[in-house]
Order: sequence, then C-alpha cells, then structure tokens
Amino acid sequence: MTFETSKGRIIPSLEQLRWEKAKLIRRAKWRKAIGSFIAGFSIMLCSGAMILVLFLPVLEVSGSSMEPTLKDGDVLLLAHDSNIQSGELCGMYAHDRLILKRVIALSGDVVTMDEYGNVFVNNLALNEPYVKEKSLGNCDVTFPFVVPEGCLFVMGDHRLTSIDSRSSLIGCIEQDQVVGQVVARIWPLNHIGIIN
Repeated sequence: MTFETSKGRIIPSLEQLRWEKAKLIRRAKWRKAIGSFIAGFSIMLCSGAMILVLFLPVLEVSGSSMEPTLKDGDVLLLAHDSNIQSGELCGMYAHDRLILKRVIALSGDVVTMDEYGNVFVNNLALNEPYVKEKSLGNCDVTFPFVVPEGCLFVMGDHRLTSIDSRSSLIGCIEQDQVVGQVVARIWPLNHIGIIN
C-alpha cells in the first residue's frame, strides 16, 4: 500500500519500508560474507605460499642430466631435511646455480669408478637401477676419491652427459648448499607422484 501526497509524490507504506530494509540488510550480509571469504582465502594462499617457500621449495628440472628418472621441464617438490642419505635426489647450489643430482657418497666415504662406469663406495658396488647407461662420463678426479668432511659426492643419473662431482667444474657439494631432498613430481600432471 502506498500513499500519494498533494504534490503527487508516492510515499511507501510501512510494510514496503520493512521489506526494503530487510533487502538492504540481506545485501549487506552477503557483501560482508563475500569480503570475509576473499580475505580468508587470500590469507590462506599467502600462508600456503610462505610454507612452500620456507619448508617445501619447488624446483623445475632443466636439462637431461637426470634422465631417465626425471625429464627436462618436470616440476619437483623438495623437503628440507638435514639427514641426507646416499641414493637421495637433492636440489643444491653449485657455483651460484641450482642443480639437481643424486647423492652417491657421504663425508669420509671412498668413491671409486671403473672404466665401464660402475661405481663403488667403500669397496661395495652400488646397485643403480635408475641408471640406464653406465659411463665414466666427464671425469677428471683421481680414484679412489675420499669425500671431504661436510661434503657430498653427487652424480646425475644420465652419466654420459652429467657434469657432477666427477668433474672439477662442480666437485663435491657442501652439505649446507643442499636446498632439500626431492619428495614428489608435481608436473606434468600425468607423471605426478613420489620420487625414489
């Protein structure tokens, strides 16, 4: 019900005013709910990004030195862990570059390679099912080689082309240069999974 004044203006009824007020209240509640959702979602994204950067770094494979285990363009999730073991894939800094290699030997271990590319650590032959083609590769170190204290001897899985601890260009990696161990491949989608 509306009322018309002598000047021709329409005045809404009390019921129409209540309905309009309820409509405005509902609209304000929706705006507040959407604003709260956007703020909460933004905080969650920022927190997730910080956790990834601080605790679970992400690394993209560049090159072929880790084939066939990893391919160029694979995106990996790493985890910080000070307990590095032989056989683990790790992201590490070498000469101001981030590289990806497999840990072969730890501090104090004695590494030897024969002319066929077979690797021995402390006189025990390594079982390396991840290596498709064994090779001495780019090697200018003298064997037997003792891994210095606080260092790691690392190699790529594609032994013919990998530049790693066998070469003085890279050498042994200090343990504090390790960014993290590879946990999983997160890209491409058809190869998502845990990496061993």
